[in-house]
Amino acid sequence: MANDIPLYPKELSWLSFNARVLQEVEDESVPIIERVRFLGIFSNNLDEFYRVRVADVRRLATFAKGSAQKDQFGELLGNINEKVLRLQARFGNAYGKVLKDLGRNNIHLISERQLTDNQRAYVEEYFHREVLPELEPFFIDDRETMPLLNEASIYFGIYLELEDGSLRFAALEIPTDILPRFIAIPHREKKSEKVYIVLDNVIRACLLDVFRYVMPINKASAYTFKISRDAELELGEHVTQNIVDRLAKSLKKRKQAEPVRLVYDSSMPEALLQLIKKKLKMGSYDSFTPGGRYHNSKDFMSFPADSRQHTYRRIKPLPTLPDSANIFAWLRERDRLCYYPYHDFRVITKLLASAAIDPKVREIRINLYRVAKNSRVVASLVNAVRNQKQVTAVVELQARFDEQANLHWSSELSDAGVDVIYGVPGLKVHCKLVSIVREEDGRDRYYSHFGTGNFNESTARFYCDFSLLTGDSKLGEDAYRVFDFIKQAHLLPDYRHIWVSPHSNRPNLLAAIDREISAAVAGKPADIFIKCNNLVDSEVIERLYRAGEAGVRVRIIVRSMCALVCQTKGISENIEVISLVDKFLEHARVYAFHNDGDPQVYLSSADLMTRNLDHRVEVTFPLLSADHRKTVLDILELQWQDNQKARLMDADQSNSLIANRNSARNVRSQDAIYRYLKKREV
Repeated sequence: MANDIPLYPKELSWLSFNARVLQEVEDESVPIIERVRFLGIFSNNLDEFYRVRVADVRRLATFAKGSAQKDQFGELLGNINEKVLRLQARFGNAYGKVLKDLGRNNIHLISERQLTDNQRAYVEEYFHREVLPELEPFFIDDRETMPLLNEASIYFGIYLELEDGSLRFAALEIPTDILPRFIAIPHREKKSEKVYIVLDNVIRACLLDVFRYVMPINKASAYTFKISRDAELELGEHVTQNIVDRLAKSLKKRKQAEPVRLVYDSSMPEALLQLIKKKLKMGSYDSFTPGGRYHNSKDFMSFPADSRQHTYRRIKPLPTLPDSANIFAWLRERDRLCYYPYHDFRVITKLLASAAIDPKVREIRINLYRVAKNSRVVASLVNAVRNQKQVTAVVELQARFDEQANLHWSSELSDAGVDVIYGVPGLKVHCKLVSIVREEDGRDRYYSHFGTGNFNESTARFYCDFSLLTGDSKLGEDAYRVFDFIKQAHLLPDYRHIWVSPHSNRPNLLAAIDREISAAVAGKPADIFIKCNNLVDSEVIERLYRAGEAGVRVRIIVRSMCALVCQTKGISENIEVISLVDKFLEHARVYAFHNDGDPQVYLSSADLMTRNLDHRVEVTFPLLSADHRKTVLDILELQWQDNQKARLMDADQSNSLIANRNSARNVRSQDAIYRYLKKREV
């Protein structure tokens, strides 16, 4: 594979994605509480970006060989920081506008400086009753190093002027893990108004009382800051039973990992800022981001909403399984295709609950990557063991940021008697499979689930993902064999229909693209339609460039990172790329090919990233039903026609809205898809 094909830096592309999230904050047609929540999504995304992607570049810069490589990664870090600062400035402006628009809707988020006498009395009473007992300040000016800081928290850097004229510096964790970030306080004039103050400002209002009984203080001021740490876990290559112990140790290491970013209130006194930098021992490759008065804006994702008037109207999920139906008889009729959140996710929990008690079911196998907090999926697996079923659960302990939860679930399942497998040496297990073996007419019959998303009841309410539920024996045997491979990685099963990373996803995907190239060269119609979260694998991008040059119509819908250089003469002028950001998160992966008039449509757990194609267990599966293929292609076309929430991915990834591209009518694809599916039988 040539290394000289043009690629847009994936880290800068990711920042362009987060800019699309910020556009939703800036869009005044979006309900005001949803705009507040998009503020939180933007902030949470940026935190994860620094913990993972910037930390990655920082490591590469640190260990680069030769000055040229060091300069390359140093330049990339510089470009990242420059783009982040521009986004932070936009975020600050958007935040101010959102506060004003909240006020216009009788929802007020006020500072300690805006409190009336009645409100101040309420805040002071709340502070002494609820907040003060949770505060543990520490001085930082007379110690060698900063105590270990929790990156999930926000801190005050505190500037103290004592009565004798001397200065002291302290720090204080704001206890948002114990107390709510947003506190409702009495209204001011209108009974209909809602007034909130953030916990930070409750502490600011009573800051002198934190130190009053320790030393005579003339003046105290507080400035927020927070850090981001490297999120990578160091695990050994061999997955054995002691992986649980090693993962627990790795999680502890993450808490102690080096900071990679310091975000701070830009009004912080220089002496205090320099002291914090010194105590954290941050270096030249680390990021320093001046910001506003408030940090951890990710908390806005859970901003209290007392009225649905200011949020998107919830859709009623379309029914899937009739209430009285036997799910296995229902699947024997034909395969079923579901698209969440438009369809009711309870079809999955009903499938597992039924399998757990059905006397004819003898075995259940499932992959668990991310599950809900109170998971009915896990409850059904435990119940299946009680009913003497053989249950195997593959729990991916290295699901980033869900490791602690998955440790808990693996322990609970193992204690219940489930055969828990912790993955494959050197590979994350990311596929979304269920395999159920049921005895019918004296032989085993397979019922299977293939999906693009996790078995998570919570995220299924706002993540757009496909599920294929099938009683097809050939697909069922393929699904069962994937678990055999996971159990014994030396096996190389012969799959009839599906593609499985790390062995066959890449070659089969490239072969499908090559068939379209051959058709175009022969003067035949040729078309590739891709929908994914990320497109960054250089070999796939090079093949798509080649397809576009050959005359293949290439259309791509990408949610997040796109390293393909879009709409560039001589490279990708025949390749069109758009991105959709709306009320639901676009998470499905679809790979569709014209195939000489006999369309092939594949759904997948795998994005077009090297890690997904080569270093994970991923499954790409075909839609064998012509009706299902039509449904998915129709959905893709509706998304392609979107002229309300689609952004054009040009060479600079500037995120221009595709307004009125289809001038005959307005198309908001997420609304149009719901109407479309409502008219169709599942």
